[in-house]
Amino acid sequence: MKVKPGEIKKTETSTPDSADTGIKPILKWAGGKTQLLPFLIKHVPSDFGTYIEPFIGGGALFFHLSPKKAIISDSNVELINLYRVIAKSPIQLIKMLSNFKNERDFYYEVRSQKVENLDPIEAAARTIYLNKTCFNGLYRVNRQGQFNTPYGSYKRTSFIDETNLIHASNLLKRATILEGDFQEVVQEFARPKDFVFFDPPYLPVSKFADFNRYTKETFTLEDQQRLATLAERLSENGVHVLLTNSTAPLVFDLYKEFGKEVVQTKRYISKTSETRKGEDSIIFPINEKKCSIEKITNRSLLPWEEQIALFPSSRYMGSKSKLVPNLASIFQELSFNSAIDLFCGSSSVGYLLKSLGKKVLSNDYMVMNQLQAKAIVENSNILLPDEKALQLLVPPILSDNFISENFKGLYFSDEDNKQIDILRTNIAMLKNEFEYAIAKSSLIRAALKKRPRGIFTFTGFRYDDGRLDLRKSIFEHFLEGVKIFNQAVFDNGCENRAFCEDAMHFSKDADLVYMDPPYCSRFSDNEYVRRYHFLEGLARDWNGVEIQQHTKTKKFRSYPTPFSNKVSVYTAFESLIAKHKEKIIILSYSSNSLPTKEEIKEMFEKQEKDVSIFEIDHKYSCGNQGHKTGDNKNNAKEFVFVAR
Repeated sequence: MKVKPGEIKKTETSTPDSADTGIKPILKWAGGKTQLLPFLIKHVPSDFGTYIEPFIGGGALFFHLSPKKAIISDSNVELINLYRVIAKSPIQLIKMLSNFKNERDFYYEVRSQKVENLDPIEAAARTIYLNKTCFNGLYRVNRQGQFNTPYGSYKRTSFIDETNLIHASNLLKRATILEGDFQEVVQEFARPKDFVFFDPPYLPVSKFADFNRYTKETFTLEDQQRLATLAERLSENGVHVLLTNSTAPLVFDLYKEFGKEVVQTKRYISKTSETRKGEDSIIFPINEKKCSIEKITNRSLLPWEEQIALFPSSRYMGSKSKLVPNLASIFQELSFNSAIDLFCGSSSVGYLLKSLGKKVLSNDYMVMNQLQAKAIVENSNILLPDEKALQLLVPPILSDNFISENFKGLYFSDEDNKQIDILRTNIAMLKNEFEYAIAKSSLIRAALKKRPRGIFTFTGFRYDDGRLDLRKSIFEHFLEGVKIFNQAVFDNGCENRAFCEDAMHFSKDADLVYMDPPYCSRFSDNEYVRRYHFLEGLARDWNGVEIQQHTKTKKFRSYPTPFSNKVSVYTAFESLIAKHKEKIIILSYSSNSLPTKEEIKEMFEKQEKDVSIFEIDHKYSCGNQGHKTGDNKNNAKEFVFVAR
């Protein structure tokens, strides 16, 4: 039913439980909007520039939308300090909160502290602590600006969800956080096509209602009138606006030219259960194009160009990271919603597809690659907290010293081997599959970065040229890796998955399949396991493989693959193309490999596929062996076949 100006639509149902709120508000806040999210989302514009919220409060809508550009503000000094500290110093804040006690005497001791005498982190910890332990979670100050809510006597041992706080920190880092009057902030920053959400202190419905005391200054009737005038002017100037308020008659009068929806809600901050019922008004301009719940929920946090910049780069053989812009142009010309990354390798292409908003099924025959895909493609919101990462550096009571005993003197120093053993032993104790994947991938990255030339086909340290990566410890590389992988985690709204299966028998369904098989070239072998056996051993902790003790490198037998010789590679290509002929097929292959471009094109045409071929100049390795620099046959063309 279309709402006309001045008309009020009533929603009699209670708030649905199905709202996926993503990042949760840090504080329980009087007037918080978590339960209103499904109704607010219906009125969020489908496209906007900067998100502006000048009464940020608990920030439920801000955290849920996770906008790529945002300006948040409030007149509450302590609240703004909290958000600034979360953005800049989340780990220090978590550490400080660990020293707080949920005890009555301790509560009143903290409450009596003068905020102006505390440093920002201490003040932020105090704000969270009082909010989590005070009666009913009611943040309230008296006329002197002093927090005056009594102790709540709740059984609580933890005052913060650390993982959620880290997510919130990552979002707040890219927001502008201001303290000030709502009108001054909006008039200075709002531009046409921006989206401004106003959630002011409500006009009281009864003379006893009083939730305005978030600050010592109350929000007056004159302020309400200022707000209504501002909202109308913004809307006339092409700024998207959305407001909430009470159902007081004056509210409807102030916004008589706007549409209104009244939603029944529960008041969780109230003295008695009888008064924990109420109604909220959602106020919005008429005739604006709105966004569906699904579109908002699935919104990627960043444009793909910015998101792909967070991909954890490496020196992994065959990585397509340098071809990402070319592949992105190709993918964007095609119509598809889901994709298989059949030979995912480092996951650079799978991560690109995820950044483009596609559902991604990543697969590789090596466990180390499946773990990285799990960490950054399948994983949408789990981080490895800094505190937990630091705990992984603590020597365990029991260790099998597997690396120190089996690989002594081969690839790393004794101290590096010891650190690898400590990490692999502790990582094995992690229970969350995504924390485990991030930790294992960070350990593998550490070993790759620490190893001269990043491969394990030779022993000793003869290629150690003293570069910074080789001077850092395994622990330093590991912590750096955790930070990099954490930054790469994001939610594109799809259920992405990572598999470790034989590509020849992989049978999951999708609209498109991207194939980047090992190249069968006369210039070099494509044995990934031979080059990276130590890393693959770390990934699977040498379970299911047997070290060949007679070999100098202590490698294990390479996995069988039909792409390793020119006899079986033709059959493998024909089989894969036939298997996926109903899908869009994108195939990356090198000009100096077999089959040839013409032979592959013929295989596609045999399956009645319409083929386009793109040729891209590409260098496959760094060429850092002195005698081969500029002459190691690594300049070639990358063929990208698009078969529909």
